[in-house]
Amino acid sequence: MPKKNQSKRLTSQHKKSQGVVGIFGGEAKLHDITVGEIAHLVIEQLEKDFPQLSFQHKTSIRKEEINEALQKINKELGQTLFVSNSSIKPDGGIIEVKDDNGNWRIVLVSEAKHQGKDIENIQKGKLVGKNNNQDLMAAGNAIERSHKNISEIANLMLSESHFPYVLFLEGSNFLTKTISLKRPDGRVVRLEYNSGMLNRLDRLTSANYGMPVNTNLCENKFVKHNDKTIMLQATSLYTQGNGEKWNIKEMFDIMVEISKISLKVLGSEIFNQITKSK
Repeated sequence: MPKKNQSKRLTSQHKKSQGVVGIFGGEAKLHDITVGEIAHLVIEQLEKDFPQLSFQHKTSIRKEEINEALQKINKELGQTLFVSNSSIKPDGGIIEVKDDNGNWRIVLVSEAKHQGKDIENIQKGKLVGKNNNQDLMAAGNAIERSHKNISEIANLMLSESHFPYVLFLEGSNFLTKTISLKRPDGRVVRLEYNSGMLNRLDRLTSANYGMPVNTNLCENKFVKHNDKTIMLQATSLYTQGNGEKWNIKEMFDIMVEISKISLKVLGSEIFNQITKSK
C-alpha cells in the first residue's frame, strides 16, 4: 500500500478508535509501522489537544532553507551551498506549528534506527562472519549518518530555545545492559553491553553532550563557563537497552511529550492564537 494512502488510513482509524492503542493494540512494534506514520498520528493528537493551532508535516528540509535561517542570525553564516537541490530527510519527517506571525516553527523531528541483528541471528541459530563461524558481528558505522541530519537541524534551529530532535534506537548495537540468549542447540551466548565490538551508543552521545539517554532533552540548556553562557542543543536519544523492539504506543507518547514541550517553549509566540480561541 502506498505510504500516503496508508497514512490516511491510519489517520481515519485513529479518529474512529480510542487513539493509537486502538489501531495497533498494546503490543504493536516498530517493524509494523514507520516512524513517519507515527508522526502523522502525533499531528492528529496535537490538533485534538490544540484545535486553535495549525500543524503540518514535512518529509524534508532544503539545505537552502537552512542557510537562509543561518543568514538571518549572522551574514557570515549560511553562505556555502554546492548542490542547489540538496536536502535532508529525517525518517519521521518534521512537524511544524504556525506562530502568530504566520511562520512555521519546528515542534518535532523524529528518526528511528535499527542496527545490529545479533539477537535475531542467535535466536535463529545463524552464524555470521567471513567464514560463518561467529556468534556476533562487529558493529558497523551506518548509524553515524544520523549525525548529519542532527547537525543540519541544529543549524536550522540555532535561533530557537528548543531542539525537538528524537532518535529511537533498537538492535544489539544499542544495549545498555548485558543479556544472555540461548541458541536453538541450547548453547548460551552473552552480549556484553559495554563491548567495543558491539556497542555504538557512544558514537551518538556526542549529540546529547553525554547526558542521560531515554530522557526528554527538548528544552535547550544554557550553561555558564567563566564569563560565557553556552546554549546546548541536545538530541533526545531513546533506546530499549535490552535489544527488544520499540512499542508503538511508547514511541507515540514520547513524540507527543516532546512536541508539547516545544509548544510550551514557543508559548509566547503562539499565545495570541490560544487566547483568541477562549
